[in-house]
Order: sequence, then C-alpha cells, then structure tokens
Amino acid sequence: MRAAFYDRQGSAKEVLSVGELPDPQPGAGEVRVRVVASGINPSDIKTRTGFGGKAMPFPRIVPHQDGAGVIDAVGPGVPPSRVGERVWVYMAQCGRALGTAAELVVVSSAQAVRLTDNVSFEIGAALGVPAMTAHRCLFADGDLRGKRVLVQGGAGAVGNAAILLAKWAGAWVAATVSREQQAEVARAAGADLVLNRHGEDVSERVRSATGGHGVDRIVDVDISANIDVSIACLGRDGVVSAYSTESPDAKLTIPFFPALLGGFSFRFVYVYTMPEAAMRQAAGEISACAASGAYAPRIAKTYALDEVAEAHELQESGKAVGKVLLRIQNP
Repeated sequence: MRAAFYDRQGSAKEVLSVGELPDPQPGAGEVRVRVVASGINPSDIKTRTGFGGKAMPFPRIVPHQDGAGVIDAVGPGVPPSRVGERVWVYMAQCGRALGTAAELVVVSSAQAVRLTDNVSFEIGAALGVPAMTAHRCLFADGDLRGKRVLVQGGAGAVGNAAILLAKWAGAWVAATVSREQQAEVARAAGADLVLNRHGEDVSERVRSATGGHGVDRIVDVDISANIDVSIACLGRDGVVSAYSTESPDAKLTIPFFPALLGGFSFRFVYVYTMPEAAMRQAAGEISACAASGAYAPRIAKTYALDEVAEAHELQESGKAVGKVLLRIQNP
C-alpha cells in the first residue's frame, strides 16, 4: 500500500515521506478499511513534533487517527457481512503504529462505525477526534435539550463539532471567535450568538442573552486563558469542560470563592482516555447526528496523499478555518 510515514520526530518537510509499505492484515476482532479520506488533528502534529517531550511511541509511524472508507477484509470473529460497508474510523493510530494516512488501515471492529450513504467520506473523516471530544465535553453531564451552552473557540475543529452536536441535541449555543472568518463558520454551524472575544465583553453579552442566568455548560479550548470569563458566564451548578492547552506547562488557577458559591464543576477531557462506554455512546450519537444531515463541518482544504507535508503545515500554522483532510484514493 502507499502511505505517508515518518521514522523520527521533526518538521513536516523534514520527516514525512510517502512510499510503499506492506499491506496490514486484520487480526481477531479487527477490520481492514480501504481509506478514502484521512483527517488531520492537532494531536497528530504533537506526536510528530514531540509535544511535551514525548518520544516516538513506535520506530515508524503512519500518522492520523481519523478517516473514512470501505471495509475490504475482516479478521476472525467479525461477521463477513461487514465487507463492503462504508465506515468512519476513530483513534486508528492510538496504541498502533499505522494510522489513516495510508491506502489501508486496520482497527478494531468497534472503531469502524457505519457511515450512512447520505454522508460523504469527507464528513466521515472529519468526525473522529473532534466529534468524540466535543460529545464528551457536552454530554458527560447529561442531556442538553433546553440547556444553554458556551463554546470557547467556536471555529476550531472541536468547537465547530460542539456547536453542531449541541444544536442537534436541542441546546441554545453561544460561541466565541477571534475574527470574522471564524464568526461565519460558527454561524453556519448554527450558533445562536457569536461573540468576538477580543472586541466584546463576552460575559456581559452571555448574561444578557440568557436573562441573567448564564450558561449550563462551557466547552473550552484554552481554560487557563479563559478561566475568568468562563466563571463569569456560568450559571448555577454549571460545568466547564476543557480539552486543550497551548502549552504543556500551562497552569490553571481557579477563583475558589466564585466557583464555590456557584457550585461549578470542572471536567478535563482527553479523547484517548475516554471510558469505553462513553466512546460507544459518542460513536452512536455522532453517527445519528451525521445521518440526520445536521453534521456539516467546515472543510478548510483537502490535499492529495503526496501533499501530506503541506497539509501538516497548514494544520500546524493555525490559519486553517475548518478541517484539513487528505484524499487518499477514490471510493
């Protein structure tokens, strides 16, 4: 199979190669997917660059956790009827050397989730890490119908997924952004209120829009920077779910007395350590949202497999508004 891979950590142009690798074979309980589209996440960049001092987990890595394609082989214990099934794949490279930046990828049967015919492979490849993370942030503390949600960073992949899933679940949603191009993405996803965090008083606008109650849930891209605003936006017994940081050395200082009086809770979400039951629930509900037509993420740009270094550079630059994908092959 043709695949992108790297044998050492470093910059995209220095370490990423594309070439022929042996076809992987599915073992017991596994399926092999013929990959059509592969999604890039910040965690893929962090693994390649050694973020936080983490060493290479394998001598050679085919990157990317997310993708979509068609099952072309199954291992023992998997119904042969799954061959030919359209699927989206999540956490393909978690605990494995070979991810979705390849013509073929092997994952456990549960990690290959049915993709209905009305959902494109591109959308399927944009699910995975962002949607699973957003789902955990939103639903770990119960149903959202009639709730109020604030998404800090509404144009990022997880933020965009959070808006889409929260609106699908019946919530009122506010989102913060940094510039007008991002605001357009948040509005297109269905946000009821979009705020420029640099030019507006976010807490005042949120309080006003919610009749003084504040929000029930906050999905936060950088809680250490946003903690004061988040505290000011939360309603009684509200929950902040944090899933990212700009620095591995970031520290969080929580104003104790306001948090105490408000009965606030703080949840930290790392998709790779989500409980198994939460993963299964997320996969099922994300699939239902996509099948309903309600999940339409912004795709920033799609590259060919041979352009994998350029795709990584765009993801790493922070300039991409929406999901960066690779088109691996035709269906």
